[in-house]
Amino acid sequence: MKIAFVGLGNIGRPMAEHLRTAGHDLVVHDVRREAAAPLVAAGAAWAESPRAAATGCEVVVTCLPGPVEIERVALGPDGLVEAIAPDAVYVDHTTNSPALVRTIYDRFRAKGVAMLDAPVSGGAEGATTRDLLIMVGGDRRVFERMRPLLDTTAKRVLYTGEIGCGSISKLMHNAASFTLDLLMAECWTAGVKAGVAPETLVEVFKTAALGHMMSLKVRLPATYLRGDFTPRFALRLARKDLGLALEVGRAGNVPMPLSALCEQELVAAMARGWGDQDASIFLTLQEERAGVTVRVV
Repeated sequence: MKIAFVGLGNIGRPMAEHLRTAGHDLVVHDVRREAAAPLVAAGAAWAESPRAAATGCEVVVTCLPGPVEIERVALGPDGLVEAIAPDAVYVDHTTNSPALVRTIYDRFRAKGVAMLDAPVSGGAEGATTRDLLIMVGGDRRVFERMRPLLDTTAKRVLYTGEIGCGSISKLMHNAASFTLDLLMAECWTAGVKAGVAPETLVEVFKTAALGHMMSLKVRLPATYLRGDFTPRFALRLARKDLGLALEVGRAGNVPMPLSALCEQELVAAMARGWGDQDASIFLTLQEERAGVTVRVV
């Protein structure tokens, strides 16, 4: 299969290398020609522009920093839209704006070109070892047709829904991940200032329930995500524990804004009379504000 790959950074270049190793005919482009040098030396063809890369290719793949770059490469002067062939498939691995993804999808569909938004998770090391998750949005039939190609660059490939759902899934994952980082730093600083050695506190986080992802893998699937609030750990106990943690922070003059916000949510849930139900019931307050229910059968 003849494939154009545009964007040869820390993630794009190893993904392109996997495609080349699998025997595909590769055409590559990047704003830095030196980024393509190892692939060109191994037999890939160099293209001077995104338009030149897309010309005559059955599949066009992009992996770029963000919306500004992808809009220029896909829709700008000398961009992909000017040359991509009808019946080709466009796969975008960029962590992208869902609104822009849908705009590009409409422009390409008008030319008879199918598109998948397919951001990846796993970083540069994961791209090198294929230890990636690709989250794919778009037409299910196009996804199934492209699945063997996606499997070439990632060990895990997940269909997420219509176009844009891949980008939404990646963005929500990253939002949770970065916020959790800040929350852990908030708790680590309070704990260390209160007298616990940093390496000890980090080891507690790694080896206790949080480090084993018990909430995501066991507790929430059994409670909140099923709408079953039979108590496994009562709300009143969660509120007590969080209140005590905040006392530690206040004693050390350590700001803990995320923890304080969470405490207010627990207090609001307690005011509903939910104290003896499972602590995860407080998450339904966010559902009320969002106007949506999250349940997994």
